[in-house]
Amino acid sequence: MAQFVVRNLDDEVKAALKRRARAHGWSMEEEVRRILSRAVHEQPMDTTGLGSRIARRFAGIGLEEPLPELRGQEIEPPAMGK
Repeated sequence: MAQFVVRNLDDEVKAALKRRARAHGWSMEEEVRRILSRAVHEQPMDTTGLGSRIARRFAGIGLEEPLPELRGQEIEPPAMGK
């Protein structure tokens, strides 16, 4: 098994890890192992643009036209009627 050292860890972070470990009933080293294991196995964040996410969510119900991504464009507010 591999080992590594984490240098310059804030004292507050170390204390929080120690409290978490105590609450779970295992060592601080085991707490860090479990945190790291969960972190590398979690699903990556979706970095798709909002328009693409909306189109994917509503696919198959009539929004088949691609929605353009608005990047850096000025958006005009709707004109208010008198």
